Formats: sequence, structure tokens, C-alpha cells
Amino acid sequence: ARDPGSLARWLCGALVVRGVVAVLALPRSRRELLQLDFLAAALQIPFLSLLDTRGPLPFRAQQSPFHFHMERQSSLDTLVDVLVSVLQANDWQETNLVLCHPWDVSGFLSLWARRSQLFLRTILDLGYLEEPGATSYLQQHGESFRALSSPVLVLGCDLRRARLIFQAAEESGLLPQEFHWMLGSPLSAGELQTEGLPLGLLAYGEVSRPPLELFIQDAVELVSRAIGSAARVRPDLALLQTMVNCNDRRRAGGESSGLFLSRFMANTSFHGRTGTVRVENATLVRSEQQFRVWSLRRDSRGEPTWVTVGTWHHGHLELEEGAWQSQRPRARPSQGPRMKLRVVTLVEHPFVFTREADEDGSCPAGQLCLDPGTNDSAALDALFEELGAENGSVPREYKKCCYGYCIDLLEKLAEDMPFDFQLYIVGDGKYGAWKNGRWTGLVGDLLSGTAHMAVTSFSINSARSKVIDFTSPFFSTSLGILVRTKDTASPIGAFMWPLHWTMWVGIFVALHMTALFLTLYEWKSPYGMTPHGRNRMKIFSYSSALNLCYAILFGRTVSSKTPKCCTGRFLMNLWAIFCLLVLSSYTANLAAVMVGDKTFEELSGIHDPKLHHPSQGFRFGTVWESSAEEYIKKSFPEMHEYMRRYNVPTTPAGVTMLKTEPPKLNAFIMDKSLLDYEVSIDSDCKLLTVGKPFAIEGYGIGLPQNSPLTSNLSEFISRYKSAGFIDLLHDKWYKMVPCGKRVFAVTE
Repeated sequence: ARDPGSLARWLCGALVVRGVVAVLALPRSRRELLQLDFLAAALQIPFLSLLDTRGPLPFRAQQSPFHFHMERQSSLDTLVDVLVSVLQANDWQETNLVLCHPWDVSGFLSLWARRSQLFLRTILDLGYLEEPGATSYLQQHGESFRALSSPVLVLGCDLRRARLIFQAAEESGLLPQEFHWMLGSPLSAGELQTEGLPLGLLAYGEVSRPPLELFIQDAVELVSRAIGSAARVRPDLALLQTMVNCNDRRRAGGESSGLFLSRFMANTSFHGRTGTVRVENATLVRSEQQFRVWSLRRDSRGEPTWVTVGTWHHGHLELEEGAWQSQRPRARPSQGPRMKLRVVTLVEHPFVFTREADEDGSCPAGQLCLDPGTNDSAALDALFEELGAENGSVPREYKKCCYGYCIDLLEKLAEDMPFDFQLYIVGDGKYGAWKNGRWTGLVGDLLSGTAHMAVTSFSINSARSKVIDFTSPFFSTSLGILVRTKDTASPIGAFMWPLHWTMWVGIFVALHMTALFLTLYEWKSPYGMTPHGRNRMKIFSYSSALNLCYAILFGRTVSSKTPKCCTGRFLMNLWAIFCLLVLSSYTANLAAVMVGDKTFEELSGIHDPKLHHPSQGFRFGTVWESSAEEYIKKSFPEMHEYMRRYNVPTTPAGVTMLKTEPPKLNAFIMDKSLLDYEVSIDSDCKLLTVGKPFAIEGYGIGLPQNSPLTSNLSEFISRYKSAGFIDLLHDKWYKMVPCGKRVFAVTE
């Protein structure tokens, strides 16, 4: 093997003297990478190396302006940026650290100290211990687990060692699910496993990494672009090598061609095959990288699965819709002889009604609930503390009496489980949707820890199920369409509606013309009923002809004179046939018009063309941030875009707009269970649901993810269904008003 000086002189003769202006190198180890740094400085031409490395480079950046290193694997800087973004997204200012050393973490920690203000507190350091030694170490330091506080960053540990840590924590009396754990070492999507890992665990890793061939193509393009840019400025320096003697590298005046080209390479960026390629810190070439952040959740079947909760791209963490807020710490229900829970609800008839409390603040029927118009946890704590105090003073306008289907169910659950509860109405009056980077309504209160439970007509859908838990459904329903029958009052001229005015004019013109010709035929005939006829005692005049024609038209038997001549009698029969046809058509049209005047807006269902291609003036809407709006937004985006302007804050508001004169809505889409109730209490019986049901769903009780109450509540709800208690609730709140039967008849 040659010494470094001999190797440099040999390469100088083989490359530089022959006019090579740049070198693309593919080292196989960090040792060879260090050798390339020496050769680049010795030969004074740009070297572009490409190697998978993790940890600090074996040479100092900016030490040699000639050695450019292209990173294919994520650098420590990038990993620190990703982790800091995740911790900041959760508002974690202090994080516990559990260390392993499969790869050198010292550089990582020093870089963290320089780039982040977040505090890391090392609790355990497993060092380089193998599995038996690590297990023994964890058993000896069990007290360290009891000092843990959420969150915990497991840094440098693979999944095998991480399982040992979670197992040791559980053996120390801690439930891993009660903490926020995050794996600090990046994983690939194929390495993600679920066995032995706690729910809520966060992991991250690079995705969509291009193959080596694309990195090589971008490296070549970087050099070619730099040469092209340099040639436009100084072609003599860019294209001709200034070093002609390897033993004498000195050049009289000016910079070398290698340094000249290096300056252009350091300022070159472009969009290549691997994404955006740029040079940082003068010599580090980086391409675009994308990371995914995953969380271990339960799927719809209850099995643990990894769910994407965020994407790190272009230096920023983009959160998946709704999947992130559940990572924040939340208040726990107080334990004791009877649990004390805070329950949030939303007024929706017949599931939840409200009325004013008595003067002394009590509720003879139903449950006392607060309507403070806020979801601030501290404000609610203060209000309920005042409410429980002997001399507490809560503003009277905040006190309401809540009752209804869901309140009866809540009282039954509180009696059987048992638990005590504090009830309040959601501050913004919404079910909950992902808006402006956060969840609103009931979902937001559960995620923030303001409430332990949400009880109302709370639809179970996929978006909400990603961030909160639901019990088994206690009420099954679907979405429906509510319309209003048209007004039945008809004006005095309604009898003329079946025929167009031109038809009416034509009939009466024909009548008078027929009477005229009957008179003329009778008077011209030698057999007619005229003074010139055969001694007739009566005279057939024009008035006689009019009397006859009107009698035939209206089908009335009156005393009239009939023509005696054959022509007149033939014309009279033609007129009679014409009148029969007109009368039959009029009768049929009159029935259709009068029935049509009492009909409703005919819609076959959600796929009706009137909804997908609404005509001018046809208006329909739903409730803001409800499951109905979420379904339409996801399934029919164009329809949702049209109806957004007509959406309303609550179901009663939509019904009111449907019943106004003139109506502000032609159709209202919402949960059919709510629409059925509105139909049943309509005193005018003008409302009805139409079309086929769609989007079958259920109502469940909402709880924070991994709540210990979920399984117990679901079990009790199943018992209530079997025992008939749920049916009793339905009969109590639905079968009580006059228009109820019509709802189901029309829908069927």
C-alpha cells in the first residue's frame, strides 16, 4: 500500500494533469471517506463523495473547500429537527431520556444542545449492554422507572431493547400506556412491529428514499451544472486545469481552477431525481427527505396497528387531520368509592333538552347542568367548585336543567357502574371537526382533557374514531332528508288551472262559432225550425243555439230546442263529442293539479339529481361540523361546496328555515333520528322525511383514547339492549305526538 503522499502524487498524474476537473467517489467506509478528504485537499480539485453515514462526519465541515459529501441517509441534524418538531407539537418542554448505544449518541446529544431549547433528562443509560446484561441492569434500577414522568424518549434503542424497557417498566408497577413514549431512533416502515409495545407509542422513519442510481445521477448533474455556470463566467478556469506539474502546485496569481469550480458547486441547487438538491455549510450536499411519524393505536377490530399521525417534509411537521391531539396529556377521572366524571353534552332533541332551573337553582326533574359557553378547563373547574360549595355563587343564567333520552341513559349508567358526574353543555355548540389545526366541539373537549365523557346524539365515524374512543352504539340511525309540503290554500280561480288560458279562449270561441253555424244551417234548410219551415210552432234562433251548446258543454239537462235539419244535428253531435273529450281531460287535469298542490319536494335520496345538479333557487343544507357534513364533504365534495352557504348551526335552526314563509331551505339533511322527532312535533304536520336512508351510523358515548371506562360502558349498554331498557327509552321519547306515523309511512 502506498503512503498518502505517494498516493496523492500518483492520482495527480492520473487525473489532474490529464484535465480531470472533478471526481465522483463512492467510498465503502468512513475510513475511506476520511482519505478522500485528504486527497481532495492535496489535489485541489472538487471531490463529490456518496456514502450512507449516520453520526458526525469523520472530517470537519468547511475544513477543505474541495471535498463535497452527498448524504443519502438522514443526517443527525435532520433527526434532531424531526424529534424537536414532534416534541414541540405536543408542547413537551421537558423530556425523560432512556439511552442505548447501538450507534454513537454523543454527537446527537451535543447537536441537540446546540439546536434546541428543549430539556432532556437522562433517567437510564443502558450503554452497550447486550440483552442479558440489559435485563439485569433494568431489574437493578427499577426505582428509576418510578421516577419517570411523561413523556419518555427512548434514544438509540432498537425494538428488541425497547421491549425490554417496557417490560421492566411494567414489572416495576408502572403501566406503559399511562406514559407518552417515543422511539428516538428512526425505523423503516417494514421494521414496525406491534408485539410487546404499549399503545400510544410514537415512532418515526424516513419514507420514499430513492435508490442509489438516482443519487449518482443527481451528483453528476450537480457537477455538470456547476461547470456550465463557471464556464459562462471564466471558461479558461472552468474547462482548463491550471495545475500542469504535480511536483509544483504553485500558480502565479489568481485562484486555481479547482477552487473556482468549488465555489460554483457550493452555490448550486436544483430539483433533481431525488427531489430538491442543495449544498449546505459550503460542502454538505443534501437532497429532499420525507419522514413519517407513526403512533400505535387500536383498529376497528381492537387490534394494535401503526397509524400515520404526521409527515415531516421541507423542514416542517404536517399533522394528519385530527390524529395528533390525543397525544397531549389529559386529566384523569378521580378515583374513590365512586368515580367522579365530568360529562359534556350537546342540546339535540329528543336526546338532550334544557330548561331554566328553579329560582333556588334546583331541578325537580332531570339533571342540573351548566351552560357557561366556554371549554376552558380552568374556568369549568372554578364553576363546578363554586357549585359544590355551600355558599357558592354560580350565575343563574349558567344553570340549566338537562333531560332527555341521553340523560336517562347517563343516569342509568351512573347508578349501575357506579359513578358521580358533573354535566355541562359544550361551549361552541358543535359535535367536533378538524378546523384550523385543532378539533372543535365535543371531540376537542375530550382531547384537551376538559371532559371525561361525551353523552348526546354523538355519531360514530372514522375521523372521530382515530382520535377518541366510542362505546358500542346505543342508538342506530342513518342520514335522512327533511322537506316541507307545499301550501294547500288555492285562489278562487284555481278551477282554471288545469287548462292553459289559450285553451279556454279556444273552447269558448269554438262554442260561439258552433252556435252560429247551427243557426245558419237551420235557417237555410227547408226543414228547419223557422217561420219558412213546415209550419213550425217554435223558432230556432241564435240564443237557442247558444243555450244548446252551453248545456252540452257543462253536461246539464235543460229545456232547449234542437235543430231539425240533418246538417245541424250532425254538427250538434260533433260538438257533443268534442265537449266529452274536453270535460274528461279537464277532470283528470284538475285532480292532478289539486293533488300536486299538496305534494312535497320529491327527492329519491342522496343521489337525486336535484342535489347533485341543483337548479337555480333550490337550497339545501345541514348542520355545521356534524357527521352529516363530514359524510357529504368526503363522499360528494362538489355537493358540499354548493351547500356550505346554506348550512346552519343547529338542527332546530335548519327546521325553522324550512318552515319560514317563503322557505329559506328546500331540503335539510341531518340524522334521521333527529328529523323524525322534528316531524313528530310539527303542529302543522307539514314536515316529512323523503327518500331512501343512507350512511347508516350509530350513536355512542365518546371517551378519550385508551380510557378504562370504554369496555365497562359498552358492556352495560349491551345489557340494556338485551333487557329492553333501550327500547323503553325510544318509546318514551318518540311515541308521544300526533304526526309520528306519517314519518315512517312516507319514508317506506
